[in-house]
Amino acid sequence: MNWGVWSRSFTTAEMAEMIHSCIEYGITTFDHADIYGGYTTEADFGKAFTQSGIKRENVQIISKCGIQHTIGNRNNKVKHYDYSKEYIINSAEASLKYLETDYLDILLLHRPSPLMNPDEIAEAVEKLKKEGKIRYFGVSNFTNSQTELIKSRTEVYCNQIEFSATCYEPMLDGSLDYMTLNNIKPLAWSPIGCIFKEDTEQTQRLKKLLMELVVKYEVTADVILLAWILRHPAAIIPVTGSTSPERLKNQMKATEVELELEDWFAIWTESMGNKVP
Repeated sequence: MNWGVWSRSFTTAEMAEMIHSCIEYGITTFDHADIYGGYTTEADFGKAFTQSGIKRENVQIISKCGIQHTIGNRNNKVKHYDYSKEYIINSAEASLKYLETDYLDILLLHRPSPLMNPDEIAEAVEKLKKEGKIRYFGVSNFTNSQTELIKSRTEVYCNQIEFSATCYEPMLDGSLDYMTLNNIKPLAWSPIGCIFKEDTEQTQRLKKLLMELVVKYEVTADVILLAWILRHPAAIIPVTGSTSPERLKNQMKATEVELELEDWFAIWTESMGNKVP
């Protein structure tokens, strides 16, 4: 989402170098959506990926569809969601064209809609799978009941949700339990949370604790926060949004840090502002 006009614009060569850096650091999955960059980022990435010379089978590409924005090249009067069979298929095929690839590893429904028809969605998904245009299908920002509705018609591989030390509700409202029970992979967007974006009592408490943990574990605060997510038994996959190759390389240290039990609970405690029950 941040690779482009919404955050940091890269030249084609610079983005190709970013892709190479990710591969070097062990990051092989790239998370897209048709709306990113006002419907421009997929095409920018596609050009860069082709120029990079990296083999398609060495990476995984995710994209999302369903949000009809009023920005970019759309003539929509109001932001809305469209999960008609025709729109899902056309959106997936447009993503393939822009990303310059023959298939998506995963296609996600970006956000749930009250008007989504699970039968129509399943028809689109099965057609795309049969034609080899997508390998897996998932959802994003869906509740358990919404996921169950779609899952009753077609397989749901993953759910990309907001989850971090400052947004921990999914481990209390049953979301992560549901995904574990149903073998649905959880992906976490905004995994660093709002700690460095907002100045609140919550973030102040966490920053104070993080200063101690940074010294103890000899890593940066963002690594601690990612390690906190990775410690959860649901095997959550953080989706980082960094545009800095140095920061991406550093964040991979989170895979080597195992927070001690009391430190994990200390982070949760400071986020809540009270002791666990």
